[in-house]
Amino acid sequence: MWMCGYGLSNSTVGIIGLGRIGLAIAQRLKPFGVKKFLYTGRQPRPERAAVVNAEYVPCEKLTEDSDFVIVSCSLTPETEGLCNKDFFQRMKKTSVFINISRGTAVNQEDLYQALVSGQIAAAGLDVTAPEPLPKTHPLLSLKNCVILPHIGSATFSTRNTMSVLAVNNLLRGLAGQEMPSELKL
Repeated sequence: MWMCGYGLSNSTVGIIGLGRIGLAIAQRLKPFGVKKFLYTGRQPRPERAAVVNAEYVPCEKLTEDSDFVIVSCSLTPETEGLCNKDFFQRMKKTSVFINISRGTAVNQEDLYQALVSGQIAAAGLDVTAPEPLPKTHPLLSLKNCVILPHIGSATFSTRNTMSVLAVNNLLRGLAGQEMPSELKL
């Protein structure tokens, strides 16, 4: 059973933040047989949810019911430290936690304890606080935690798109116009 994990087929995937990235993740996971998508965020997004037949639920229900929890929300005062001891205690022991948002959305000490104690099955992190983690950080010693050096967007195409987006925002902002990709808190 070496290197075995949990499959997506017939699973429930919970997405915290069904924005552009959260929706793109759900669309990519759908062909793998995901039974149900749940999502939570600042507000319901029925038009986005309809694309993958996702259900808007409170964060507590999402953590309790999901086999995979994917954090893809913006970092705001409300989401900083969102994934903490209480959050992980609500998750199933067989759940997999994935953070592609920001490192500070997760209390890493609480995540470490949840992984070591078997409160959750595994974690995959594309982001940490700080980045990179010190080589002695306890999360790096775990076999049920995979950590990438914030490279989820490391393609030429994606980085070019990000650059154009940033420049367009800057030019519009300097001109006193509405920015096309402004984060509204």
